[in-house]
Amino acid sequence: MHKPVPPHIPHKKVLMGVFAVLLVGMIIFTVYLQTLPRQLYPSEVTEYEGENLSSISNFRENSIAGPQYVDNSTYRLKVTGLVNRTLEFTYSQVLESFQKYQKVVTLHCVEGWSVKILWEGFLIEDLLNQAGVDPNATTVIFHAYDGYSTALPLDYLTSKDILIAYKMNDVTLPPERGFPFELVAESQFGYKWIKWLTEIEVSDDSSYLGYWEKRGFPNNATISRP
Repeated sequence: MHKPVPPHIPHKKVLMGVFAVLLVGMIIFTVYLQTLPRQLYPSEVTEYEGENLSSISNFRENSIAGPQYVDNSTYRLKVTGLVNRTLEFTYSQVLESFQKYQKVVTLHCVEGWSVKILWEGFLIEDLLNQAGVDPNATTVIFHAYDGYSTALPLDYLTSKDILIAYKMNDVTLPPERGFPFELVAESQFGYKWIKWLTEIEVSDDSSYLGYWEKRGFPNNATISRP
């Protein structure tokens, strides 16, 4: 009677080699997944002055009407309300008229996620100084291309060097991220970071409620720090 042929058992060194190949493959695949978001914006910077930055792709889409696509040739940014003179700029005029600044600021969303981004833009204080602010003004109301609005105290905007950004991670704001301009509302939750900015209205109405504030979100969106 013939004895059954025993199953072939790979040599221990072969098994170790296969395991090593699989391990290396898993590491390479993990690194690939981590870098994949940046492939959508290959020119964005990944660090600034020693700080690691989030990718533009790490943002979640939660706008009220989806991404907006603003026509650069017809776009105007207006400054209205309690000012000495109403202003209106084309996109190019804004970029040519004001000193540019860079700042790393983290956006914290009430949904629980956050992104650390290098923002480049101009000070809203410089824009308001050019318009001339009425002494009775207390509030600035921001209006967006998609109908969104929100408001912030005037003294917060001027005392904290708040930027209006036109670049993020050294990339011109993509349409889905707010082109042409987004307010970098530092130390405020994300619903104050209005995108697709079209009008800046200076007001004395400190109780003004924007889109989400009318729907129950606190008008004071300051992030508490321990």
